[in-house]
Amino acid sequence: MRRANGLVALTRAIAAGAGGFTAQHRVVQAAMMSTCSNSNSSQGIFDRLGISSPTVARGVAGIMFFSAAASSLAQEVHAKQAPPSEKILPKDVVLYQYAACPFCNKVKAFLDYYNIPYKIVEVNPISKKEIKWSDYKKVPILTVDGEQMVDSSDIINKLFQRIHQGESIPDSDEESKWRGWVDNHLVHVLSPNIYRSTSEALESFDYITTHGNFSYMERLTAKYAGAVAMYFVSKKLKKKYNITDERAALYEAAETWVDALKGREFLGGSKPNLADLAVFGVLRPIRNLRSGKDMVEHTHIGEWYSRMEREVGEFNGIKA
Repeated sequence: MRRANGLVALTRAIAAGAGGFTAQHRVVQAAMMSTCSNSNSSQGIFDRLGISSPTVARGVAGIMFFSAAASSLAQEVHAKQAPPSEKILPKDVVLYQYAACPFCNKVKAFLDYYNIPYKIVEVNPISKKEIKWSDYKKVPILTVDGEQMVDSSDIINKLFQRIHQGESIPDSDEESKWRGWVDNHLVHVLSPNIYRSTSEALESFDYITTHGNFSYMERLTAKYAGAVAMYFVSKKLKKKYNITDERAALYEAAETWVDALKGREFLGGSKPNLADLAVFGVLRPIRNLRSGKDMVEHTHIGEWYSRMEREVGEFNGIKA
């Protein structure tokens, strides 16, 4: 009954149209900032935005986070970087995720590159029953040999240290700069692009509802109501992040990354580093969407992306 009430509230909010957009946008914005997050900076966001219905916010949360997209698998199986010794690889790894969440895909790129097997638990974005056991109510959540890890960048740092037996996280100015650029700039460019038009919004939500953990009724509501809502919300996001032309901003970000390579195969040189994995991780879900195809066609990022596909390989995760 609680889940049904959340869906009814969501549908009514979207059906309110332009006259109710401000309140609707607050709900969606709070959901995006609070449920698939790279940091804890959104603590208390619902109160600050004046949202009086946590049920609606939770319902919109997973449904409307920016990154709905089709995952791009490698076309062929290629040899990956030789993994570390089995003795120091985590033995029991479980990722609680939304399939379309960019920060979840950052973590998956790291796990796939290091050939670490992991189980995937797809979280229902409305009930979140799969993470009821955790005090942390965002994704990604990773459990490693029983230890809970949260926040994508922190997860990656801790995994790196485990794999490399306590070795310090690479702290070169270049690598740190571009890891920060991914979280603070690149992810914000993607949302206005994948929801740029009604057809692209529907394409994105078709992926979300196909790969996400939804009941039949939730799937119907999310696909059409969510697509309409995010089409309008994306216009607000453009203004928030000073984006005039969505595609131009996406192409500029892609070329900025290519320029950062300075002719190298990867930012890490002959092998990807953590910045390479972060960029690849957030781009992988959109690769087969219209926005991702346009990006590869109109910029020089395609060669680097293809090299990353070969290095990272296919998803190692299996559904729990």
